[in-house]
Amino acid sequence: MRSRYTAFVLRDVPHLLRTWHPDTRPASLDLDPAQRWTGLDILDTTDGSAFHTTGTVTFRAHFTAGGRAGSLHERSRFVRHEGAWVYATADFAD
Repeated sequence: MRSRYTAFVLRDVPHLLRTWHPDTRPASLDLDPAQRWTGLDILDTTDGSAFHTTGTVTFRAHFTAGGRAGSLHERSRFVRHEGAWVYATADFAD
C-alpha cells in the first residue's frame, strides 16, 4: 500500500500498473499533473500477512488540486498474484 501511495506521489505509472491485478488493471493510467499528494493515514488493515492470500487496507490519502485540499478515503483489497501482493479492487467512502 505504501509503495503504491509513493508511486502516486512520484507519478510512477509503471509501478502502479505492475502492482495492479491483471484482472482489474487498466490498459493505461493518466495521472493529473496538478494533483499533489500530501499525506497518507492508514486507518485499518485486515489479514495480509505471510500466511494470507488476501488483505485489506483502509486509508485516507490527502491531496491538493487546483489550490484546494481534499482527501480520498478508500478500503483497498489486495491479493497475492504470482507470489506478490497486488491491488485488486476498492470501496470508496466520503
